[in-house]
Amino acid sequence: MTGAPCWVNLMTQDLRAAQSFYSNVMNWTFRESALGSDFSVALAHGKPVAGIGCCSGGGYPAVWTPYFAVRDADETAARISERGATLAIGPLPLGEGRAGIAADRDGAIFGFWEGPTVSWSVGWGSAPARLDLRTRNAFDAAIFYAGIFDWAQPPGGCTVDYAQDHIIIQAAGHTVATLYSGGLEADPNPDVRPRWNVDFRVDDSKKAAAAAATAGGSSSPAPSPAGAPANAFTIRDSDGAVFTVSGT
Repeated sequence: MTGAPCWVNLMTQDLRAAQSFYSNVMNWTFRESALGSDFSVALAHGKPVAGIGCCSGGGYPAVWTPYFAVRDADETAARISERGATLAIGPLPLGEGRAGIAADRDGAIFGFWEGPTVSWSVGWGSAPARLDLRTRNAFDAAIFYAGIFDWAQPPGGCTVDYAQDHIIIQAAGHTVATLYSGGLEADPNPDVRPRWNVDFRVDDSKKAAAAAATAGGSSSPAPSPAGAPANAFTIRDSDGAVFTVSGT
């Protein structure tokens, strides 16, 4: 669905090291992608869950990035710039489509994709369990992203539900993203700064958190905003990329 999250991708400095980390912590396996040797697809129980790409030498931080489906990458890029955000990369040809990466007005990084997509949706199957934006003001952020991705624009597309302290984005009645206020752009703690967080479902979140430390990363109990699972852990991988896991 146009405007909905269609994929998540990790850009890292060392592809092989990242594969080793996520194999040990998440029990993922990997296959080559159609994008070349610097990209791989992570599989959970044989089904695609995320992408991992190598950005060695580019000076970019390791980060988990959500991608949103768009009809026209050039139009999306123009909307991003018009609304005072930063277009960092693209749109560039990539495989059978075109992609770009941007930072919203509060600094949260996201991507957009024009092209064919896999059968994948947040909260279903092997896809991440949750996709959350921690931002300065959730209502301002909802207006920003709605203007870029045509949220709440009939017919079709994603709907926006304004709750008391957060905003729920749904596709066909299914929650695909949640926006929370409280991010502080200047905070010295990077976990508090505005960012998109990817939460992966695991069988045993405590076991995954412990495995992260053994594999060269770190973990800590994750804060639990409204609607989030109480058994979540924040994990920082061996290259510094942050995500969360939740499970039993």
